[in-house]
Parts: sequence; C-alpha cells; structure tokens
Amino acid sequence: MASFELIIIEIQCDMNLEKTKTMSMEEAIGQYVKDGSHISMGGFTINRVPMAAVHEIMRQRIKQLHLYVHSNGQGVDELIGAGCVSKIEIAYGGNGKFASTGIRFRKAIQDGTLKCEDYSNYQMMLRFLAGAMGVPFLPTLSSFGTDIIEKWGFPKDVREHDPKIPNKKLIVTENPFDNWMEASKVVLVPAIQTDVTIIHVQQADSHGTVRIRGANFGCIEQAKSARHVIVTCEELVNEEELRKCPDHNQIPFFCVDAVVLVPHGAYPTACYGYYDYDPVFLKNYATYAQNDARYREYLDKYIYNIKSHSEFIELNGGKKRLEAIKADAAAGYRLGLKRN
Repeated sequence: MASFELIIIEIQCDMNLEKTKTMSMEEAIGQYVKDGSHISMGGFTINRVPMAAVHEIMRQRIKQLHLYVHSNGQGVDELIGAGCVSKIEIAYGGNGKFASTGIRFRKAIQDGTLKCEDYSNYQMMLRFLAGAMGVPFLPTLSSFGTDIIEKWGFPKDVREHDPKIPNKKLIVTENPFDNWMEASKVVLVPAIQTDVTIIHVQQADSHGTVRIRGANFGCIEQAKSARHVIVTCEELVNEEELRKCPDHNQIPFFCVDAVVLVPHGAYPTACYGYYDYDPVFLKNYATYAQNDARYREYLDKYIYNIKSHSEFIELNGGKKRLEAIKADAAAGYRLGLKRN
C-alpha cells in the first residue's frame, strides 16, 4: 500500500511539473486577491517587500483586506494609505530612519479606520509556523510582562462574525509539564492560515520552486501557511539551474500557485544581492505621506495613472537611479550609498 501511495504522489508531482505557473502581475493579483481576502506579505521593513504586487493591489482598488505581517514597512504603509486594508495583525510597521512608525499606518489607527492587533515578532513567526505545521496554536513565553497579553485589537463582535479570526487573541494557561523548565504558565498563540501569501524572491522557475538569498525573513513559513502563494522574482531560471544546488531552494513548487517575473519587484525596498533600498525615494515618500492631499497626489501620480512597475521605476529616476543602488557583488548591498 505504501509503495502504491508513493507511485501516486510521483505521478501527481510529474503532472504538476508539466504545468507552468508564470503569469502577469495583473492576472496573479486578479485571480487570487479579492475584496476581504486574508493575505500575508513577505519581506522585512525595507527589505525584499513585494512592492510591485502591492502596487497592483492598489491599482485594482481591492478593499477590506485582512493583512498579516511580522515586520514590514513600505508595503504596509502604502496598502493602508490607499484604503485597501481594514484589519492588520503585526509586530512592527515602519521604515526605520525614514519613518520609525509607518506614517499612513499610524494615521489610520489614530483616525479609527484600521483595526490593529499586535504581537511580538517571535509570536508572529510562531503563528506562521503553526499554520505551516497545520496545528491550531504553539506555546511560548514571549510577551509575559507586556500589554500584548492585555490589549486586544479585535473586539468580540468582530471575532464572532469572521470565522477566519480566532475567537481569542491568545491564551495564558498552566504549563502542563509543571516540573519542567521552571515555567508555571505559557502563552498559546493561534495559527495563521491565509487565503494568499505574496513574497518577492531572487530566483524561481516556471513551476514555482523558489530560491531566496540572504535572510528569508519568515517568507518560508508564510508561504507554507497559505492556501495560495504568489511569488514575484528577479529572475526566472531554468529548473535545471535550481537542481544544481537543491539545498539552496527553500520553497517547493507544490506550495506555489503563481510566478511573476518582475525585475526590481521589491523597489524601492532592497533585494539582497541585486539592489539596495532607495533612500531618495523613501525620504520623498515620507513628505507625501505626511499630508492627506499630498498622499492623494502620490497615489494618482505613482500608482493609479501608470500600468506597470517598470513605469513606476521610470518615474523615480529609471536606469540612473537603479545604477545608484545596484548591489555590490560580494557584499550583497550598495557600498557607499548615502543613506541619509
């Protein structure tokens, strides 16, 4: 019986490998991201954020998204600023020195237009891991002594009306192994399983096998905890290329639904080994984000009135700007970049 099951699995894998998953950004977002979807987004603050996908979501005017991230900056701020997000679960949202807290993110919370539930970074990673494992929760000692345990962002009625939201933010309970590790209590954090996860990576093949260089920022767990996965990539490579060093591949093809080739798809955030973040853009963006009228100008000029990510890059200096932030081959980031 076991050998028969193995044969079936091998046949299914062969059938899946015959199918290319490449598509346009417009097709990928239109097919998998809908009004009210629960989505997660990869990257970390201003590193490898799937900005081309973020901008396509904004262009398609998708609304009422429930967004999950551990730490993200530019993508979170722009989606919220465009009115695409109604709820967010997050550990940190900001662009470091350019905006210690996301400007539109902060304003939406202060104005009461965004419901936010916060966890620690470690807790968010455990939640994605639990979703990837298929278990309902994982225990931790993280957040004892903080308001994370006491302050809940989603009221009872919100939890009751959306079956995708757990009925409790977290649970503090007795350690069932009370003689072990001197921890009398533990915090149980609920698993995250999203409708779709969107990540940007350095390389992928047409079937969906993914190779990430540098820190993975939890993208692996986020991908494996989602029902559908959209991968945008710097390079679309032959499967034979990825097979040369299979131990360097982190996400298998059967986890991925759509592959979109979009060079510089993380711009204006960084993509290790390819380009650094653009400090000129990020500083300029902060001036737009501070003011409602100016932010509407930003959306019209840089998002709604253009059709592609390449047009967005052209508006921000094009090839000249990309050359200024091109990564050093050895370091993986731009040496000597004026980051202020």
